[in-house]
Amino acid sequence: MQYIVSVLILFILIGNVLKLSFWRLWQATVFSCLCGLSVVVAQRWAVTRSKTQLDAFLADSAVMQNFAVLLTVEAIIAFSFCFTGVFTEGKKSSPLQTAFHWYPGLLVFPALFYLQTQLIFSTPGVNFSLLSYSLATAVAIALPLLSRLIKNLCPEKELRLEVYFLVSLFVCILGLITSANKNIVYM
Repeated sequence: MQYIVSVLILFILIGNVLKLSFWRLWQATVFSCLCGLSVVVAQRWAVTRSKTQLDAFLADSAVMQNFAVLLTVEAIIAFSFCFTGVFTEGKKSSPLQTAFHWYPGLLVFPALFYLQTQLIFSTPGVNFSLLSYSLATAVAIALPLLSRLIKNLCPEKELRLEVYFLVSLFVCILGLITSANKNIVYM
């Protein structure tokens, strides 16, 4: 289960970098700085959690089912962005398309919190503040740089939309897998 959650977090972060590749560099940098700031703010909650508390939280089927619903809603928003981006290429953007474009993907914040707690647990004896500030700096620098790298490697918007769609689909499927404990999540 731990590996599936780690892969899910990885794909959430990849999806976020792909989404930032549709923004301008300064916009991606501002959002990345907000992500870094969230890591710094979440430090006091991350250091008060134990590994057993987080494992119990992830083992709770009700929590994971609620998380699966959030993952699915986020994936539907990503799918909508992809479809409106493909079908309205070259046309005047509607308010709904603009809203889909500017929705950054809010699951990156719990993913960064999880990443921060795993970093704290995996490096005992290191100052927690140093770890949090290092992660915050890495996030604030890496997200916009990776988004530019993706945009430079794949300048075709349609291809990036397809990859973003597939990553979002994979996140949705992994969200369902992590919550499946012989229970039906959706009715």
